[in-house]
Amino acid sequence: MAGPVSWLIRGRNPEPSAGQWQALGEALLEGDPPADRLVDWMHQAGMNAAMPLFERALERGIASVPDAPGPLRDFFAAVDARPDWVDERLLHEGARICHISGLTGLRVLRDLALMAGYQASAINRTLVLTGSLQRGAQRRLAETTKWWLDCTADGGMAREANGFKTTLRVRLIHALLRKRVAAMPQWDAAELGLPINQADMHATYLGFSVVFLFGQRLMGIPLKRQEAEAVMHLWRYIGWLMGVDERWLCLNEMDGRVALYRNLLSQAPPDDSSVQLGRALMDEPLSRHYAHFAWLQGHYERARHLSICRMFLGRAGMRALGLPRFVLPWYPLLSAPLNLGWQGLHRLLPGGRDRLIRNGRKAQVDYLKVLFGQSRPDIGGHAQVP
Repeated sequence: MAGPVSWLIRGRNPEPSAGQWQALGEALLEGDPPADRLVDWMHQAGMNAAMPLFERALERGIASVPDAPGPLRDFFAAVDARPDWVDERLLHEGARICHISGLTGLRVLRDLALMAGYQASAINRTLVLTGSLQRGAQRRLAETTKWWLDCTADGGMAREANGFKTTLRVRLIHALLRKRVAAMPQWDAAELGLPINQADMHATYLGFSVVFLFGQRLMGIPLKRQEAEAVMHLWRYIGWLMGVDERWLCLNEMDGRVALYRNLLSQAPPDDSSVQLGRALMDEPLSRHYAHFAWLQGHYERARHLSICRMFLGRAGMRALGLPRFVLPWYPLLSAPLNLGWQGLHRLLPGGRDRLIRNGRKAQVDYLKVLFGQSRPDIGGHAQVP
């Protein structure tokens, strides 16, 4: 996995020094202290009593919780103190660029960031032990897509916006799972470190930023350096809000490529869990909610996603994930030149870039209907605010 990433690094030595390698190892043992302290208090107070207080603080601000306990007050004091480096203009531009390729961007996130990530087996163990595999790849993908769309909406990371609030709910879920899985007898802390540790969260953040950017370029989407930097800035803030330690957050795309290379070197190799998750995601298109010709559309989408995976993963990656090895990358080969021409033409026309962004966002939002059907997103299953 790390080899192809090294080809994208220019003018830098990506190999970690002894100190950097030590820091990566220590990251496997580090969680998210503010969220972990919050979860410890929630368990002591009782989840039925604590969760409504968390939701009230999230929706109305910590001032709406008189005599808030220390861990709850400290958590919201931290997340409400936006870092000085956050640039509202770059957040806005980064969100716009996340839409410019429409469904191509979502396919990159699914078939490169998510599918390729299943080769890092240590990250998979939490999904397997918590039964997420049995609950269905299709639902997990749908809810992750909804969260991504909330975060990349115009103003989505404002304090009162859904992107901000859902990100904190996901952070809380991660802390709850970290505590639960770490206590399981099946969890080998000596081998795996903490569940959902800093290295894991760092890899996820890089998937939504660095991997998302170079994957789109491979699919024929021409992104300028300034556009890429805006996306990196947006996800730097989202990563910070998600609990990634600030030292792991990257200022620019090249820094992110170096960080991704080093992170991949630290990950455990594929195992049986990689095959379980890879095959489940392979068949995910068969469970979507298509308006017409569901069987035909499901099998076509499955074939299209496999062809994209084949380009990104190669035969070795397909084998590691239990995917068919003799698939041809027909869809990327056909679509990349068309994407390049379509995007290039629109960027030359007056207002064309704005149309790409507007139409791309609409296509992404409309796609939620295929993923969710008649059901409603319930990310976190949070309590109602009393």
